[in-house]
Amino acid sequence: MDDSQSSSRVASSGAAVGALPPEAIAFAGRMYDAARSGDVAIFEQALPAGLPANMTNEKGDSLLMLAAYHGHADLVKLLLRHGADPNRLNDRGQSPLAGAVFKKEDAVVKALLEGGADPEFGAPSAYECLAMFKTEDQWKDKFDNAPGRGKATSKI
Repeated sequence: MDDSQSSSRVASSGAAVGALPPEAIAFAGRMYDAARSGDVAIFEQALPAGLPANMTNEKGDSLLMLAAYHGHADLVKLLLRHGADPNRLNDRGQSPLAGAVFKKEDAVVKALLEGGADPEFGAPSAYECLAMFKTEDQWKDKFDNAPGRGKATSKI
């Protein structure tokens, strides 16, 4: 995930970038930056007002992916409560859970598991990340018993 990316893909609606007014693109960029910085207050206002919880940037990184990757467990929980898909993969096939394992964000891993994240989903899967980063002792039992384990479907 590249922090310098802003917002060419505003939502999963399929709207082309050229069809969006510059103000919408700028707003989306602010939302991606707010997800990276963990600005819960902005999302407490924007999500109930209609901001799509599964909005993605030009790399397919969802707001949830950005919040998870940057270690913002409270924002992850808020996005999940507003319908963010914990198993939405980015364009490289990565899941928010695998990103959180990679970054060693324990509170985020816990929040995602509680929110239905499937540790078997994605490439590499969160299970594979456990092995890569030698954290099986910490998470394997929780992954084995995760409520979302084996329930994700292939969609981007």
